[in-house]
Order: sequence, then C-alpha cells, then structure tokens
Amino acid sequence: MEAHAPYTLAGGDRLRVIVFGQDSLSNSYAVDGAGRIAMPLIGVIEAQGRTTLQLARAIEDRLRAGYLREPKVSVEVETYRPFFVLGEVNSSGQFPYVNNMTVQTAIAIAGGFAPRANRNYAELTRATPEGMMTVAVPMTMPVRPGDTIVIKERFF
Repeated sequence: MEAHAPYTLAGGDRLRVIVFGQDSLSNSYAVDGAGRIAMPLIGVIEAQGRTTLQLARAIEDRLRAGYLREPKVSVEVETYRPFFVLGEVNSSGQFPYVNNMTVQTAIAIAGGFAPRANRNYAELTRATPEGMMTVAVPMTMPVRPGDTIVIKERFF
C-alpha cells in the first residue's frame, strides 16, 4: 500500500470544474456512487480511478469533439470523501478528511483512544487498483480519503 501514490477520485468527492471562458460549464460537481459526474453538453463522464489532471484532460477531449475549439479545463477537489474510524476509540464513525492527516491525527479527530485500545498500530483498509487492502500500519501512516481505520483491543 503506497503512502504517496497520486490521489484518485471516487464516489463522495466533490469537484470544482473550471472551463476557462465558459462560465456556464464551470461548476461544482459531486462524484456519484458509480464514480461519475454529469456535466452540461458532454453528459456523464467517468471520474472513478482518475486523477484530477486525467479527468480534466478527458473533459477537454469531450468538449473538443464538437463543442469548443481549444478547451482549457481545470479540476480540483473541493471536498474529499470522508474517512472512517472504528474500534477502540471514544467516538467511532465517519469524519471529514483533513489534508496531511496520519492515523494518529485521525484517532484524535475520533475522540482519542478508548481505555482498552492497542496504541501500537492500527489496521488500515484502502481501495487500491488491485482491490481493497487491509494492512497493519504504524500510527504515523498517512491517511487518504475513503480509508477505514480500525483500532483493535489490546490484550493485557
């Protein structure tokens, strides 16, 4: 599981798409559960698994095919999909993603460790191109949007 792989889009992300010189096309779009966004003129376009740059190029290609001569598109993530913390924390659940977050800061956001928590490591589940992966990670591991962190109970 790579900590510094480029961020890829998925359902739950909210994107700001700017088509330069075309205010009617520039807007905020939510990536739906199927991993797509729906834009005027070009319709539904796949965002799932793409970086913001790849999505911008795909939108430009669609606009170039019959709508605009030389489209310039910028895509940025307005709101990342949430992450989840489960197990031996004081307040498990879904939380908004914060940039540069580690497992340790995610636990702090979830109200800290519960009294019986194992404080040495966490289990992190992340969607990768190969599928879902769950790995025991140190508290300094970077967290990405959509990750699920599980804090296990310690054995005395």
